[in-house]
Formats: sequence, structure tokens, C-alpha cells
Amino acid sequence: MSDQNAPGASAAPSGPGSTSAFRPSAVAAVPLATIGASIGVVVPGASGTVLVTGISLNSRAVLPGDLYVALPGASRHGADFVSQAVEAGAAAVLTDDAGARLLAFSHDIAVPVLLAEEPRSLVGGLSALIYQRRPQDAQTPALFGVTGTNGKTTTTYFINALLQALGQKTGLIGTIEILAGGAPIPSLLTTPESTDVHALLALMRERGLDAASMEVSSHAVSFHRVDGVVFDVAGFTNLTQDHLDLHGSMDEYFQTKARLFTPERARRAVVTVDDEWGRTLAATAGIPVTTLATHGDGTAAGTPAAADWTVINPAPRGLGTDFTLRHSSGTELRVHAGLPGSFNVANAALATVMVLDGGHDAATVQAALDAGDPFTVAVPGRMQLVSTAPAAVVDFAHNPDALARALEAVRSPEPGSRVIIVFGATGQRDQGKRPAMGAIAARLADTVIVSDDDPHDEDAAAIRADVMAGATGAKEDEGLGCTILEVYPRDVAIRKAVELAGPADTILVAGRGHEVWQEVKGVNLALDDRVELRSALTARGFTVLEDQRIES
Repeated sequence: MSDQNAPGASAAPSGPGSTSAFRPSAVAAVPLATIGASIGVVVPGASGTVLVTGISLNSRAVLPGDLYVALPGASRHGADFVSQAVEAGAAAVLTDDAGARLLAFSHDIAVPVLLAEEPRSLVGGLSALIYQRRPQDAQTPALFGVTGTNGKTTTTYFINALLQALGQKTGLIGTIEILAGGAPIPSLLTTPESTDVHALLALMRERGLDAASMEVSSHAVSFHRVDGVVFDVAGFTNLTQDHLDLHGSMDEYFQTKARLFTPERARRAVVTVDDEWGRTLAATAGIPVTTLATHGDGTAAGTPAAADWTVINPAPRGLGTDFTLRHSSGTELRVHAGLPGSFNVANAALATVMVLDGGHDAATVQAALDAGDPFTVAVPGRMQLVSTAPAAVVDFAHNPDALARALEAVRSPEPGSRVIIVFGATGQRDQGKRPAMGAIAARLADTVIVSDDDPHDEDAAAIRADVMAGATGAKEDEGLGCTILEVYPRDVAIRKAVELAGPADTILVAGRGHEVWQEVKGVNLALDDRVELRSALTARGFTVLEDQRIES
């Protein structure tokens, strides 16, 4: 066991995903005395001359010259691994009182040890200091941060696609992968630790990138993963029930998200005001806000003024939607969202307005939209089309709102067509959403197949029972005509869905999206919904799509 069990910390795998892949090739050394002064710790004269060129929370990821931050973890304290960190080349250690007590019982540590009351709260600022990330640095890529319950991943991909259509070199930090001007790096967390975030931003600057998009989860804010980061534009998608196992209530969940929209974290914001949470955020944010309404007439309920930007005249085209973005001044932009669903209209609209707020003029953006059609980009595991007859879609929808939107999006207008859904719920997460998701599936699908998601250490049968209770309860109470099945394991459930489907039907496999491992009792089992779905369709003689890009 290592110190990777610190809250929010991640392991440091070897190869492309290793911490060294996150770092710039050259870092200006920072004297330990400067680091000490920044956190109010006096470093003795001789120790103060020690030079630091990196920072790590994980002893296995330490590189020579690092400041190793030893934090308390779920079962072990990072101070237990100081010897390994020093052997790897750590130049100094930062820890708390508990860590210092542990070190007092070990052999002498050959590097300086700094003490702080809450070292985790200092890591972001120290990472910024060490990697020379400065908001006023003109060479730093423009940074776009997207938060909200649903739509973060797709919106960041859309932002990058539009910026690339504008001729910019872009980076990405998100759920699926990290792009920093080189080979993609598989992502372990929605938002990496602040040590890696700041190193990545320095790497992007070193590689000459113009802009970067980042998903910012509520966990990232709670666990200090974006401390010391200042976004040029922060965007808000929506807020619906999720992560209440961490936050306890929707209000606390909202307040955590709202901390992104402060002068310490962002310069300006684009806020979608389709829900009451967005309207509250727009009214209370401590930075300049541009508002966006993606349905209705753009008037934010309870406020006297219309939104700054409004989506109007949506019209289907292919699998996607053409729409107009109208500014309150009368300026209009013609936009095409190539992915299905009204939520992808919202994602495309938010991406467009964020790029405009990032300093690009409307005429130039319109030319890029017309020439590049950027919002046809395929986002792995987000409304990803695997076949067309039957229509087979894999989506990450893993909470009630996302599941409802996905089911509504895939419903065909053709008479007699059916929707078959395969889904489950994640273990050791918000249990309250399980029956709600079951009820939504019963209302919006014709055949509901309840299976397993990632049970983690929880009993998979008990999780399925919670989802089944919601589905069967809704069917009985509301007189619904759907068929409800419990099928597991998940690959068998996917094959069952394909077995039941005809060419005119739609299969939605929801909840895991791009993920390729299923965690069961601490064991990672290889499982990719897209691979399983493609295999089952092929076995029945259906044609599958090898190229996942959705064309207009």
C-alpha cells in the first residue's frame, strides 16, 4: 500500500499516464526559503538554499528535486512513505503535525521537513509557485473551465473543436483523457490533483498551446484540486441531483460549484440560466457574468431581464440540430450541434458563448462554425452511436436528469419503434438517485434492463434491488406498459438488449460511457460497453459503425 489513498489522490501508473508525462521538460528551480516564506514557515539558512523543481503527493511519483507533500490518507499517512520519497530524490518534505509525529519515530530524514497545520490547502498555491504558473503570464494558454452536473465533458470537447476551427492549438484536462500537445494521456480523475494540473498547464505553455479546456467537478473544488488556478472563462451547465454522498444536500452541492465563480478562481463566467440554480448563480457570482438560455424565450424566471444569449429556432438536421444563438443586442449566430439531444444544443451553445467571452468576435466565430462544423465531433461515450439499425447508443448518463435527457433524445418518432435501455447504478455513491433512475427508465423506455454499473465494494444485488424498486414501483403506481428485466452481469444484459431489438428499435446503454474497467470488490474487470454492444450487434448480423464521428 502507498500514500495514494490520500483523499482525492491518484496512483501514478507507469507509461503514458505517469506523472512524469504531466510535467514540463524544464522548470526554473525555486529555493526552499521562497516556498517556506509563501506559507509562513521559516526555513533554516542552510536548508533554505535547497532548490525545488517539482511537487508530488504520491511517493511513487516523486522525481528528483520534488517537494513531497505527506498528507493523511484513508488508511495510512503519507509520512509513512517519506523514506521512499527521499530515495526517489525528494528535496524536501511538507507535512502536518500527525506526519511529524510519525517521522519522529523513524530514522533521521536527510532532507528538510516543513510543517503546516493544513498542508492540503497549500498544495495548489505551492504547485503554482513551483511551476511558475502566473495569471499575468502572457504566454499562458487561455483557460476555459466548465462545471455543472451534466454536460461538462461534451462542452469541453466542443470548446476545443471550435477553438481548433479558429486555428488555435488546444489542450484538454477531463474525465476521458488529457491532451497537452502530445499523445493522449488516459485520465484517472475528472480533474487531476492540483500538482498535476499546474504541471500540465506549464507543459501546455512549454509546448506553445493557445488555449485549454478543463472539466471542474465539485470534488475538484472540495479537495483543492483547482486551487491556484485562475480560469479566463468559467462556464456553468446545470445542477441536478448527484454526488450527495459527498455534499449531503443540493444547497451544499451548489455552494461548492459556486466557489468556482469568484475572483480567486475565474475572471468572467458564462452561466446557463435554464434552471433555478443557474439563475441564482448568475445573480450572486462575484465576477462578470454572461447569461445563456437554451430553451423558452430567454427570460429568466423571477428576474426582469432576458438572458444575454438565447437559443431560438431549433430544427432537426440529421441526428443533430440547427439553431440560432441570439444576443440581446440583436446579433445572431447560426450553429449546428451534430450530436443528438436538446442537451447537446445546450452544450454547443455554452461552448460558443464561452469562446466569444474568451475574446473572439462574432463574425470570426461564425466563419469558423460555417467552415468547420465543429460540433459534429464525436465525444467518446457521450451519445456515441454504434449502429443505426437498430440505433444503438452508448452514453455516460449516470444520474436522474442525464438519464431522462438521454432517453428523450434517442426516442424515434417512427411508429412502432421501441426504446430498450440497459443501465444500473454505481456503488458507494448517492443511494437516493437509484430508485429515481429506475422510475425514469420505466416512464421513458419500453424495455428496461437493470444490470450492474460499478458496484465497487457494495453488494451488486442490493444496488440492483434499489433500482428495480424504483422501476417496478413506477410501473405499478402509474400503470406503465414497459417490460422490466433484471439481467446481470452487464455484458449479458447488453446481449439481451440486442436479442430483443429489431432494426427499427433503439438501444441505449447508459451509465459508464467511455469507461473500460468495471470495479467489483476491489478488482478491475475489463468491460467496455461499446465493445460489448458492437460484438452483440455483429453476432446478430446487424451492421455496426466503425467510424464513430457523426457526420452532418
